[in-house]
Amino acid sequence: MTLEQDLLVTNQLTAQAMGSGTLPVLATPALVAFLENTAMKLVTDLPDGTTTVGTAMNLRHLRASAVGETIRCRATLVQHEGRRYTFALAATNEAGDTVGEGTHERFAVEVERFMGKLKRG
Repeated sequence: MTLEQDLLVTNQLTAQAMGSGTLPVLATPALVAFLENTAMKLVTDLPDGTTTVGTAMNLRHLRASAVGETIRCRATLVQHEGRRYTFALAATNEAGDTVGEGTHERFAVEVERFMGKLKRG
Protein backbone atom coordinates (compact mmCIF):
# COMPACT_ATOMS: atom_id res chain seq x y z
CA MET A 1 0.00 0.00 0.00
CA THR A 2 1.26 3.43 -0.95
CA LEU A 3 -0.05 6.96 -0.50
CA GLU A 4 1.29 10.11 -2.14
CA GLN A 5 0.48 13.73 -1.39
CA ASP A 6 2.00 17.01 -2.46
CA LEU A 7 3.50 19.68 -0.24
CA LEU A 8 3.82 23.26 -1.48
CA VAL A 9 6.81 24.95 0.13
CA THR A 10 5.59 28.20 1.68
CA ASN A 11 7.38 30.86 3.72
CA GLN A 12 5.86 29.34 6.89
CA LEU A 13 7.56 25.99 6.16
CA THR A 14 11.08 27.35 5.80
CA ALA A 15 13.94 26.67 8.18
CA GLN A 16 14.12 30.41 8.75
CA ALA A 17 10.47 30.63 9.85
CA MET A 18 10.49 27.42 11.90
CA GLY A 19 13.72 28.24 13.70
CA SER A 20 15.55 25.11 12.57
CA GLY A 21 17.99 27.07 10.42
CA THR A 22 18.60 30.48 8.91
CA LEU A 23 17.81 29.91 5.23
CA PRO A 24 14.51 30.37 3.38
CA VAL A 25 14.32 26.69 2.25
CA LEU A 26 12.05 23.83 3.27
CA ALA A 27 12.73 23.03 6.92
CA THR A 28 13.61 19.46 7.83
CA PRO A 29 10.95 19.46 10.60
CA ALA A 30 8.32 20.44 8.03
CA LEU A 31 9.38 17.62 5.71
CA VAL A 32 9.37 15.14 8.59
CA ALA A 33 5.88 16.23 9.69
CA PHE A 34 4.43 15.99 6.20
CA LEU A 35 5.95 12.57 5.54
CA GLU A 36 4.64 11.37 8.91
CA ASN A 37 1.20 12.72 8.00
CA THR A 38 1.34 10.81 4.72
CA ALA A 39 2.14 7.56 6.53
CA MET A 40 -0.55 8.21 9.15
CA LYS A 41 -3.20 8.65 6.45
CA LEU A 42 -2.24 5.33 4.90
CA VAL A 43 -3.53 3.36 7.90
CA THR A 44 -7.29 3.31 7.40
CA ASP A 45 -8.36 -0.14 8.63
CA LEU A 46 -8.42 0.61 12.37
CA PRO A 47 -11.40 -0.12 14.63
CA ASP A 48 -13.37 2.79 16.11
CA GLY A 49 -11.58 4.40 19.05
CA THR A 50 -8.16 3.43 17.71
CA THR A 51 -5.50 5.52 16.01
CA THR A 52 -1.78 5.30 15.30
CA VAL A 53 1.02 7.24 16.91
CA GLY A 54 4.50 7.81 15.54
CA THR A 55 7.26 6.09 17.51
CA ALA A 56 10.33 6.31 15.27
CA MET A 57 11.55 8.41 12.35
CA ASN A 58 14.75 8.00 10.38
CA LEU A 59 15.01 10.54 7.58
CA ARG A 60 17.82 11.91 5.42
CA HIS A 61 17.01 15.37 4.03
CA LEU A 62 19.16 15.35 0.89
CA ARG A 63 18.21 18.38 -1.20
CA ALA A 64 17.12 21.95 -0.50
CA SER A 65 13.72 23.11 -1.74
CA ALA A 66 12.84 26.74 -2.42
CA VAL A 67 9.61 28.55 -1.57
CA GLY A 68 7.13 27.84 -4.36
CA GLU A 69 8.38 24.32 -5.12
CA THR A 70 6.03 21.36 -4.87
CA ILE A 71 7.37 18.27 -3.13
CA ARG A 72 5.72 14.89 -3.67
CA CYS A 73 5.74 12.83 -0.47
CA ARG A 74 5.23 9.07 -0.62
CA ALA A 75 4.73 6.57 2.18
CA THR A 76 4.71 2.84 1.48
CA LEU A 77 3.66 0.30 4.10
CA VAL A 78 6.45 -2.27 4.09
CA GLN A 79 5.59 -4.26 7.21
CA HIS A 80 2.59 -4.72 9.50
CA GLU A 81 2.92 -6.94 12.55
CA GLY A 82 0.22 -6.73 15.20
CA ARG A 83 -0.01 -3.09 16.29
CA ARG A 84 3.26 -2.08 14.56
CA TYR A 85 3.37 -0.46 11.11
CA THR A 86 6.64 0.24 9.28
CA PHE A 87 6.84 2.58 6.28
CA ALA A 88 9.39 3.49 3.62
CA LEU A 89 9.32 7.23 2.98
CA ALA A 90 10.38 9.24 -0.04
CA ALA A 91 10.09 12.86 -1.13
CA THR A 92 10.89 14.13 -4.61
CA ASN A 93 10.78 17.52 -6.31
CA GLU A 94 9.10 18.37 -9.60
CA ALA A 95 12.25 17.36 -11.53
CA GLY A 96 12.17 13.92 -9.91
CA ASP A 97 15.19 14.57 -7.69
CA THR A 98 15.18 12.91 -4.28
CA VAL A 99 14.61 15.49 -1.56
CA GLY A 100 14.41 13.05 1.33
CA GLU A 101 14.17 9.36 2.14
CA GLY A 102 13.87 7.19 5.19
CA THR A 103 11.72 4.97 7.36
CA HIS A 104 8.95 5.56 9.87
CA GLU A 105 7.28 3.42 12.51
CA ARG A 106 3.79 3.79 13.98
CA PHE A 107 1.86 1.82 16.60
CA ALA A 108 -1.89 1.39 16.86
CA VAL A 109 -3.28 2.52 20.23
CA GLU A 110 -6.67 2.75 21.87
CA VAL A 111 -7.28 6.49 22.12
CA GLU A 112 -9.01 6.51 25.52
CA ARG A 113 -6.42 4.27 27.15
CA PHE A 114 -3.51 6.20 25.59
CA MET A 115 -4.84 9.58 26.67
CA GLY A 116 -5.73 8.24 30.11
CA LYS A 117 -2.07 7.52 30.74
CA LEU A 118 -1.31 11.22 30.25
CA LYS A 119 -3.80 12.29 32.90
CA ARG A 120 -2.15 10.05 35.50
CA GLY A 121 1.39 11.15 34.58
